[in-house]
Amino acid sequence: MKKMYFIAIYPPKEIIEEIKVFKKDLAECYGSSKALKNDAHITLFPPFSREMELESDIFTAFQKIDTQMSPFEIELNGFGSFPNPKNPVIFVHPENSPNLTELYNRVKQQFNFAKYSFNPHMTVGYRDLTWENYIKAWEKYQSKEYKTKFLVDKILLLRHDYRWIPIAEKSLRET
Repeated sequence: MKKMYFIAIYPPKEIIEEIKVFKKDLAECYGSSKALKNDAHITLFPPFSREMELESDIFTAFQKIDTQMSPFEIELNGFGSFPNPKNPVIFVHPENSPNLTELYNRVKQQFNFAKYSFNPHMTVGYRDLTWENYIKAWEKYQSKEYKTKFLVDKILLLRHDYRWIPIAEKSLRET
């Protein structure tokens, strides 16, 4: 049996709850509720499927990711979007971070079997967001203020069992 897996950074619960308010607004006002199914996160490696029997290989590769680096802050600042008419996305925008890019590159050294362009974001509306509703929502969100920051001190490996469940974590730490 195949399962889905992915690797991500999750902010603290209070930020997840703050971002859930924006997701609820998109669900209630713009008909986009799919993002409510997942907690806010930054994807380091996108969902991929593997046979359950190969899960130990995924764990092994995950444990090999070099996380010997200092924990670092990510600043979330306002909103961004991917204005693709077929699949528009509205997200909370993390500021550019050399540390985040470095962490992604370290993940990519172990998980390099999928082409993936790294555009860090925390989704608030996607999949069921129509182009018409995207236009309306983006008018509101493009200048909306939202600023916070959090410490990235670990990465998570998640498996989809009707919802995304963390099955392993790896702490960032200096040597």
